Order: sequence, then structure tokens, then C-alpha cells
Amino acid sequence: MFASPDILVLFAHLAIHRSKINRAMIDAISGLERVVFHDLLETYPDFYIDIEREQALLRRAAFIVFQHPIYWYGAPAIFKHWQDVVLTRGFAYGEGGTALQGKQFALAVSTGGLPDTYRADGIHRYPLEVFLRPFEQMAHFCGMRYLPPLVLQGGHDLPEAVIAAHARRFRQWLEDYRPGKATGAHKE
Repeated sequence: MFASPDILVLFAHLAIHRSKINRAMIDAISGLERVVFHDLLETYPDFYIDIEREQALLRRAAFIVFQHPIYWYGAPAIFKHWQDVVLTRGFAYGEGGTALQGKQFALAVSTGGLPDTYRADGIHRYPLEVFLRPFEQMAHFCGMRYLPPLVLQGGHDLPEAVIAAHARRFRQWLEDYRPGKATGAHKE
């Protein structure tokens, strides 16, 4: 089992071997003492999730981050399955479900589409924030404090320098985290 972290980064990417953004982000946070990086697809390629292990990780963390690219307006499928089987009544919500109360939650996401494609006259018709609302509601329902996400858009065509700067921001974002203090993330 893992040591007690302040920060738990839950990660999934369907093609990490082809990723520029998420690979750079992973490399940037590698070795951070207070961070447990947990690749859900690597750990559970068959989707058979060890619920007790996942709940123990959540209990130990003060700050929970979902890191992933946006696929079809949401997270990779394993995140939905993980939510369905791990965030159960009596653990995350409902009578006695206080394990996540007061913890902080945020997203670290990337999109292939440029920011201007996420607006009323763009191909995606809505701002990215609209597609992130289910995560915000999940956090609220479980008693967590939803923090502004760290977002990088236009991933298909970004220069290496922009990706590297974003990865450094991700690392700094996690290094600057202090329990109970809001962590300032932003969209690029």
C-alpha cells in the first residue's frame, strides 16, 4: 500500500505512448514526495477495480486530482467505472458516507481542440466548463471542494515549449498545494 500522501493524482489515457501533453505532465511530477500518481488503466487493464484499495487511497489524500485528456466530452471510460464502483453510498455519500468530506478536488485536463472550438459558434457549441460540470457535481455530492481546473487546449498543434511550460505549471500547482488552501489553476 502507498504511504500517506497529501495529493492523489488519478490518471488515465487511452494512448499514453502517443501523448505529448500528459506524458510531459507525468514526467514533470515524477518523484514529488507528497504525490501518489495512480494510473488506473495500468493498474486495472481489465477494469476489475480493487474497491478497498481505491477507497484507502482516497481516505489518505487531502487533494484528489483527475488527470486525463477529454475524450468525447468526458474522461476515459475507466473514470466513470471507477466512480460507479468506488464512490459508493456509505463511503462517499449518503448515511455515513463522509470519507471525502472537506477534501479538495480538481481536474488536470487537456483537449485536442483549440479554445475557440469550445464556444457557441464553435464546433463543440459550448464552453469546456459545461463538459466539466459532471465532475464538479460529483465533488459537490461527495462533500469535496471543487477547485478550478488546470486546462491546456489545442493539444494537437502545440509547440514543445508550450507543453513543457504547462508541465512545469502542473508540477508547481501540486508543489504549491497546502491542505485547506485553494490551489490556483487556470485554463491556457
